[in-house]
Amino acid sequence: MSVILGINTFHAGASAALIIDGQPIVALAEERLNRIKYFAGFPKLAVSRCLEIANLTFADVDAVAIGRDSSANLHKKLEFAIRNPAKLLNLARIRTKSKTFDDLKTLIANECGVEQEKLTFKTYNVEHHLAHTASAYFASEWEHSAGITIDGSGDFVSCLLSECVGDEIKPLQRVFVPHSLGTLYTAVCQFIGYGKYGDEGKVMGLAPLGKDVYHDFFEKMLQPTGKGFKLNPDYFLPFGANQGLEISEDGEMLVHRLYSDLFVKELGEPRDRHGAITQRDSDISFGLQRIFEKYYMHTLNLLGEKVSTTRLSLAGGCALNSVANGKALLETKFTEHCIQPAAGDDGLALGAALYVSNSILKEGKRWVMKHSYLGDEYSDEIVEAELKKYKVSYKKLDRAELLETTSEEIKNGNVVGWFQGRMEWGPRALGNRSILAHPGFPNMKDILNARIKHREAFRPFAPSVKVERQAEIFEQNYPSPFMLHVYKIKPEWRERLSAVNHVDDTGRLQTVARDENPLYYDLIEKFESKTGIPVILNTSFNENEPIVCQPFQAIECFLRTKMDVLVIGSFYCKKESSK
Repeated sequence: MSVILGINTFHAGASAALIIDGQPIVALAEERLNRIKYFAGFPKLAVSRCLEIANLTFADVDAVAIGRDSSANLHKKLEFAIRNPAKLLNLARIRTKSKTFDDLKTLIANECGVEQEKLTFKTYNVEHHLAHTASAYFASEWEHSAGITIDGSGDFVSCLLSECVGDEIKPLQRVFVPHSLGTLYTAVCQFIGYGKYGDEGKVMGLAPLGKDVYHDFFEKMLQPTGKGFKLNPDYFLPFGANQGLEISEDGEMLVHRLYSDLFVKELGEPRDRHGAITQRDSDISFGLQRIFEKYYMHTLNLLGEKVSTTRLSLAGGCALNSVANGKALLETKFTEHCIQPAAGDDGLALGAALYVSNSILKEGKRWVMKHSYLGDEYSDEIVEAELKKYKVSYKKLDRAELLETTSEEIKNGNVVGWFQGRMEWGPRALGNRSILAHPGFPNMKDILNARIKHREAFRPFAPSVKVERQAEIFEQNYPSPFMLHVYKIKPEWRERLSAVNHVDDTGRLQTVARDENPLYYDLIEKFESKTGIPVILNTSFNENEPIVCQPFQAIECFLRTKMDVLVIGSFYCKKESSK
């Protein structure tokens, strides 16, 4: 038996994943356990919990794979240092920080409280973007695909184009920092008041409310190259001063200002985070999304010229731009996508481990990702004990009763917290740690925001749809099981799906198949039998915090918000009144 532990550490989205004989057993982001969003320290809780779930100890681990390699792309780092001698000290500091986990056994022994002599594993450092690519390609059933990873940066690279064949990932070309579509997106988000790490998804939702007012401004910010793209340095603060990112003492990601004074000169003063959102902010968001999509497609088309396949493995933070992904199916040669749900940096733990298993150790045991449920789960005994502890009234129901009662609550316009089975891997709630509601109930979007989510009014909620009904409701029929594509909703369904139909008549859908999640599928089917709508509104089970992981977190969220119903394991809980 081979045991490979994958880790993403000292980088946003710290996480751990465990692979046994080539098959992922568990994968967890540290933020779900320590409750610090995008935590960037060492994932000691996730590492320990992965081993606990697999009933293993550190002594059983044969290999540890890290999704980062400080020795990668050294020639480019040296080139940069020679051109920018004033920044040599900063690069030296970065190199010093990277060495903190070169001696991984000492680090794990100190962080996880284990005796170092019990650690006999071999350490493998996997280049950031190779780990990203592996997280998608080695989760597919394919033996040949193109690969693209796009993000802010990792190991001095912001974009990797590759060809994936058998157990190999063959890099074709790289885009090196400071040229980065991720940096572009983050810089503009900062300017319009969304400067926290991870705010980019909010701006993607704001973009459809804008118009193409700033077309010329954005055209000046980038230009195409034979290898992809390059940024106009006049619009950005010099790369290398602080890399744009910093990790606080408690592991939070801090993003420093990235945009230059030229932004202010051409656009006016930036929006304060707590200020009103103006039409200018919407128009800037529109311009950002448009230029991002233009260069996303340009880079994909360059890749398409280099490979014969129409299959594409995508990863990196920019692969979470579900609007661009939906359009890529229409505007490039690539007609099939594989994007695993943790496409961002949390996915590096799984990707690094898969790369070691497939490309280095050549174990020859390919894994196909059928679902996202690789996290924690809790027995009814544990759940019932927590309900009693919090003095929550409940009824225990069998499966048929649970589906009947829950679907009836959703049909009647009540908001349901749904906590079932194993937790999802990745940032999306996909039917096991979800808040569910009627997708066409009058004012449901406003109800959710006022009573629980407290989100900006422009941000859409997602539809979960039975996969076999997708083509009837959406204008594209390629499945999106991990909520990573946005498609147009057909005109005849827009009013019936008013709570999930965005201002541009799109939905970021999750397709649900019975063999992927039987309970959630059957709930949608039961709701359909009552309403004629094979769709349920699905949003993450949280309130301005990481998605709930443990039963007590779900119970506390239920109690402190105006959620009507909690369905947790086999237990049904309803408040007397929450309106």
